[in-house]
Amino acid sequence: MAVQEPRLALSLADARRLWQEHSRELRLSRIAVSGADADRITAGQAPNPQLSVNVGSVSPWEGVGAGSLRNKRMDSVFRLEQLVERGNKRELRTKVAEAQLEATRRLADDVARQQYQTLIGAYYDLKLAESRLQVLSETAQLYREGVTASERRLKAGDIARSELARFSVEAVKAENDRRQAEADRAAAQVALAYLIGRDAEAAQLRTADDWPPLGQPLPTADAATLAARPDVAAARARSEAAEQARELARSLRTRDVTVGVQFEHNVTNPPLNSYGVGVSVPLFLRYSYEGEIARAEADLSAAREDQARIEATALGEVNTARAAALSAEARRSAAEAALLPDAERVAKAAEYAYKRGAAGLIDLLDARRTLRQSQQDVLQARNDHARALAAYRAALGQGAAEAGRNAPAAAATASGTQP
Repeated sequence: MAVQEPRLALSLADARRLWQEHSRELRLSRIAVSGADADRITAGQAPNPQLSVNVGSVSPWEGVGAGSLRNKRMDSVFRLEQLVERGNKRELRTKVAEAQLEATRRLADDVARQQYQTLIGAYYDLKLAESRLQVLSETAQLYREGVTASERRLKAGDIARSELARFSVEAVKAENDRRQAEADRAAAQVALAYLIGRDAEAAQLRTADDWPPLGQPLPTADAATLAARPDVAAARARSEAAEQARELARSLRTRDVTVGVQFEHNVTNPPLNSYGVGVSVPLFLRYSYEGEIARAEADLSAAREDQARIEATALGEVNTARAAALSAEARRSAAEAALLPDAERVAKAAEYAYKRGAAGLIDLLDARRTLRQSQQDVLQARNDHARALAAYRAALGQGAAEAGRNAPAAAATASGTQP
């Protein structure tokens, strides 16, 4: 049974460009950055002045009298007040918001770091599914041909009916494996299509790149690399924001001053027009913001502990990912160099011997199963290697900020077809 090949071939670079433009997770993280930037603008604003208008000395029996509004028998007071913040509160609020904005930006970069690793995994999962489908389709075709040949030999009296039945059973199993491989490929296509925003074209997606080559030198991790990792940088920014928030809480003990000026127009009592000024300050007689300061101190301690935890976790992730990448490369190298060639030689020898009557059907079927399993083991080793490389680079934070923040203006074309 022929396998219908998808028409939309994507290289990993194509998939990355589409992901940059269409990733829902990246868009949400950019919106969060916009919100944090709006908070920064809000934090830097000075309090607005307050205008109040009061009317008094209105008699309930005589009313306000006749004439224009200016000559009514009442006392009109216009007052303008301005809160003057002291203790650098405005500057401290701005510093807190700026640090929180930086943390949000770094968190957006961390989303990009993790999502890009997911993208690479989805890309190579699709390649694995495609390769498995090809292997199992060839196996199913081989068994179909074997059934046809066995039917001819049965008519000629060369084999027993039980041998044909055994071939038929294996052919059915191979066809079922091929159908499952088709379903696995469809699931992999859906997973990749979601990441690149091509859900409606999922069934048309296929990979164009080969597996990552063996022997790639792994980049090394140093203190500067770990410090630049997005989640570590975000934790550092949160600590800075918490430190500035503590200073802001302490500044609450510096009294703000409210300054006011007023104009009074009083028709009922002279003088007709008068002016006044006023100043008000809070009196810390019962409470001096002890709770806010203690809360800020606790938040700062928590932020510093969280920063230390994230730094330790990042170092552990790098070491673990490096070991996994080296191990995956060694397994792939062994599988490609020894496992698959040996299985192919055994299968060819079994086919040759069976055709000439020197080997039985059981030996042939065992050799074919071994070859098929070896082919799938090699494919899995290649996928494990590709994923391990992506995990190690993600652990280092390589390319995360650029991948997430600098999205291209237009989508990529794939193999001459506009996705």
